Amino acid sequence: MKVLKHNNLKLIYSALIMGFVLTLTIQGLSLSETCNNIKDSVLRLHIVANSDSQADQNLKIKVRDRLLKEGKLYLGNAENESEALTFASKNLPLLQKAAQEEIEENGYNYCVNVSLGQAWFNTREYDDVTLPAGEYEALKVVI
Repeated sequence: MKVLKHNNLKLIYSALIMGFVLTLTIQGLSLSETCNNIKDSVLRLHIVANSDSQADQNLKIKVRDRLLKEGKLYLGNAENESEALTFASKNLPLLQKAAQEEIEENGYNYCVNVSLGQAWFNTREYDDVTLPAGEYEALKVVI
């Protein structure tokens, strides 16, 4: 009788563990699909400062703020990544000009290169959105 109870307990524990593993697997697949959907639906902004100095990092933030402001004029009506890429590619010269102006207005003579392409991003949390780490289409700005 003890052997039967012991075997039943082993069976129950095994079933619980299998159910737990199956649940984690399904949740993982769902999260993976959600991450891929996010990656395929956003255009990220990737700015590389001239150096790691505090002054250059501050300039990078000012360029970011300027491009976000300018970008709203060009990208604000985009409903998906494809539209954002189309608007961005059509307006690259204007975005580059805005970045260059911001750099010069802050007393620097750095050159800036603005382009579209793939860039790696770490996981990033914004107010109510978390963007998972990975490769994204990005507006890349190199100061």
